[in-house]
Amino acid sequence: MVGTSFTGGAGSPAAEPAAEAHEVPKFEFDEEFQTRIATLAVRDGEFMRRASHLLKPEYFENAGQAALVNITLRYLSKYGQIPSLPAFAMLLKDARDSKALREAEVRECAAQLRVIKDASLADREYVEDKLSQWCRNQAVSQAILDSVSLLERQEFGKIEKLIKTAVDVGISEDGEEYDFFAKIEERTDERLDKAAGKMPPTGVTTGVLKMDEILYHKGWGKKELTSIMGGAKAGKTTALINFAKNASLAGKNVLYVTLEVAARIIAERLDASVSDNLIKELGKNIHDVRTKIEALQKRAGKLLLREYPSGTFTPNMLRALLERYKSQGIVFDLVVVDYADIMAPNFRFNDPIENSKSVYVDLRAIAFEFNVAMLTATQTNREGYKSTVAKAEHVAEDFNKVRTVDLMISINVTEEERAKGEARLYFAASRNQESGFTIFIKQDLAKMKFIESILRVE
Repeated sequence: MVGTSFTGGAGSPAAEPAAEAHEVPKFEFDEEFQTRIATLAVRDGEFMRRASHLLKPEYFENAGQAALVNITLRYLSKYGQIPSLPAFAMLLKDARDSKALREAEVRECAAQLRVIKDASLADREYVEDKLSQWCRNQAVSQAILDSVSLLERQEFGKIEKLIKTAVDVGISEDGEEYDFFAKIEERTDERLDKAAGKMPPTGVTTGVLKMDEILYHKGWGKKELTSIMGGAKAGKTTALINFAKNASLAGKNVLYVTLEVAARIIAERLDASVSDNLIKELGKNIHDVRTKIEALQKRAGKLLLREYPSGTFTPNMLRALLERYKSQGIVFDLVVVDYADIMAPNFRFNDPIENSKSVYVDLRAIAFEFNVAMLTATQTNREGYKSTVAKAEHVAEDFNKVRTVDLMISINVTEEERAKGEARLYFAASRNQESGFTIFIKQDLAKMKFIESILRVE
């Protein structure tokens, strides 16, 4: 048996006890190594967050370990953290009551939990280093066994696909290779197709054609982090709401995570912007608002709002949330976090700057992992708040934000401009294109329209 047969429960009964060490040669990935993996998975949250995308319960030959890892994976996906050891008693009871595990399997889990509780957490780095190889070995072994019945039916195409998928397990852990010289033809073809209009832009539209044309990806770049910078009450949330709305109306799936303004208030602002109504008159034009939004819903992508208290939402919670939606078949194009400055780091440091850096680095990593455009906002410092133009050096608290983001755009408005319904967007920092220029915009904030039109670019 390569591993435990596993669906929703613990699978088949535990394997027979291994022979004594002097009778059977010890291999690198022996029973003890699997116990090390199970121990780290159940007890070490950081290990599990790094390894959860690789681990599968069926890779474990011990049914109890397989079930415990499965429970931990499900818990992590739902809550963004692993369960405490005392919580397993209730989780196992729930699994038994729901018939996910049989009574004998629950007893095996309890026995393995005692082993795991007393096991050492040492050598985590070694286990992490070997994890991809072990997972690949287990996947290939299982694929070979699964191929036997396919071979009898001469379904060679399915066998090839099964083996290839198994061989590819963990293959990207060392980073994806890109052969610069070998791929010049590919890059040339892409450029020709783009020039001929055959290849659509990869960016997520801002909803403003002239702004899309300015951006490197002709919209918000996927696998990238963009931050809108502004002083208090400068309109950062209004900007984020509008960019989320525009992407959704273009057929893109959007997740909007709000940490400051209630989701219901965000929805009210969206009602005004989408229906072209004054926000103060939503109560007067009730049916007009509904009619316009229902008419647009047919061609729009998903626009899902999630709210959390300030200072509680972590990057790992976002990662778990995206995984949960993915398991439901919902894949996002744009993720908006309103806003990163009031997120909590996965692991809190004594230094506030380290906490901030951790949040921004993790957000960018999530954008890369899930192939989404990540959009957030940040505050200016006091000097930036007073300045006519907020530049990169005016970012509040931590300059690492500027280093980490792919694009930073500041919102600037004088009292005179505000009175005329105008503002300026300054490209303060950019990884992929020029910066230091300004987009002059016309606004209608009474209808929650952040950009009505672009006046000029300087």
